[in-house]
Amino acid sequence: MGSGPGWGGRRHTAAPPPPATASPSPSRTSTATPAATSARPSAAPSPSTPAPAEPVARAASGSASSAGRIRPGTAYKGVATSYDVGNGDGACSYGPTSDVMTAAMNTADYETSKACGAYVSVRAAGGASVTVRITNECPAPCEAGQIDLSRQAFAKLAPLSAGRIPITWSLLSPAASDPVSIRYKTGSTQYWCGIQAIGHRNPLARLEVRSGGAWIRLARTEYNYFLSEQGSGCGGPIRLTDIYGERLTIEGIAVRPETVQATKVQFARH
Repeated sequence: MGSGPGWGGRRHTAAPPPPATASPSPSRTSTATPAATSARPSAAPSPSTPAPAEPVARAASGSASSAGRIRPGTAYKGVATSYDVGNGDGACSYGPTSDVMTAAMNTADYETSKACGAYVSVRAAGGASVTVRITNECPAPCEAGQIDLSRQAFAKLAPLSAGRIPITWSLLSPAASDPVSIRYKTGSTQYWCGIQAIGHRNPLARLEVRSGGAWIRLARTEYNYFLSEQGSGCGGPIRLTDIYGERLTIEGIAVRPETVQATKVQFARH
């Protein structure tokens, strides 16, 4: 139980570029349809410990202490490519959506789903920009710093025929946002459960459950659920912490698998 993404959380697979311009990389089967693949060179195979996205600027006030590889107040250099998002579902397991302003983050900066739900401002060299939400992962040959945009988002920066363009990108904390929602994974009971937070304004640093008078931090999966393998805290209070260290405590969320349950709380804007 709980060994995979459950209902249709499709992980994005980058299409291999043409052999004439490609660096050596493992063969892979594509499930995406990137634009102008003939103009899209391959990244070299990623090392076992990928290099972080290259920062180009850092805010004087510093970064949030709970952030991972992607830190607020920092702009990163990379490249943008595009793919067909299909029904909008992806590795973050949010499910189908009509929102097309979304993107897949490279595996290094995806960081075991820590990038899921993050809002990112992407800027092209010519000055055009677009804001996207991370809903998917782009594995190798996507390299650190690379973002695979929906075709609709990419088209706001450059013609799809461009295939691959240099960009800078940084985290955003949106002005307007609905309250956070909670969903229990398929198969969840009081003895085992997977918990997902949806619609958080800022990236999540941790999810904890209350059990036996103590807060227990749950392990995060690459498909963006937090698992309680022994059932500790399933159906009890939940505490969310964002990368800025703000905590939200949520009560009254019953174990109802595959039901999106709204809360009345949301993280502050930064």
